[in-house]
Amino acid sequence: MEVPNVQKQRIIEYLKEGKRFDGREPQDYRDIKVELGISKSSEASCSVKFGKTEVYAGVKMALVTPYPDSPDEGTMMVSAELSPMASEDFELGPPKINSIELARIVDRGIRESKLIDVKKLCVKEGEKVWSVFVDIIAINDDGNLLDVAGLAALIAIGHAKLPVYDEKEDKIEHELSKDSLPIDKEAASFNITLHKIGDQIIVDPNLEEEEISDYRISLAVASKKGKPMITSIQKGKEGTISSEDMEKILNTLEEVWNKQFDNILKLVFEK
Repeated sequence: MEVPNVQKQRIIEYLKEGKRFDGREPQDYRDIKVELGISKSSEASCSVKFGKTEVYAGVKMALVTPYPDSPDEGTMMVSAELSPMASEDFELGPPKINSIELARIVDRGIRESKLIDVKKLCVKEGEKVWSVFVDIIAINDDGNLLDVAGLAALIAIGHAKLPVYDEKEDKIEHELSKDSLPIDKEAASFNITLHKIGDQIIVDPNLEEEEISDYRISLAVASKKGKPMITSIQKGKEGTISSEDMEKILNTLEEVWNKQFDNILKLVFEK
């Protein structure tokens, strides 16, 4: 998507006054809507919307052979599909760099926070462990797919149940157990992506704002004794982050985290 220079200048000038065209302030998110159980063929699934941006996420589990260097630990893999259905900028075919980056950012935020207790995914050390597959599908892209996908993945993981495994017959039954995926709720982190437009740092950009930003920085943030703790960082786009910008980013991050974290936890863990 290419934004005309006139529109770009209007957005920048409006942001100087602390305003956005949709009525939000720079640190405000769009309305967040969640729908659970959208797929009957997964261990958990959901739809998450930030405004018009929508993402589906699902969790599937399989029994696999563990890695040699971690024989008593389960595994996790995140994949993302960005199809032309979501945006005319996306193409059919093998994963492109933007879908690979999205999957890696979501994966790193979950993995580095230690949300999933991988040792409890071990069925038989050195032989059999559960592998958690998180599949993300972009349905509509109106900006900020990274945060929408990150939250969708968290919600799917937070609601997932382990399949019934018949150890004697060594097979997975076509039903779910009452056992939730082993997770540490205290370790939960969510992705906050900030963009710089003009002199302003904003969150949850729509597509036009996202296109004209100088850079973006995605931070997965957890709670440590009631304070935000960064568990992973990924920068995108070509702009340079100055020390002054970094101070603004951290201040904005804390403000957004204080406003959103409790709400995010409710979405992830409440049934």
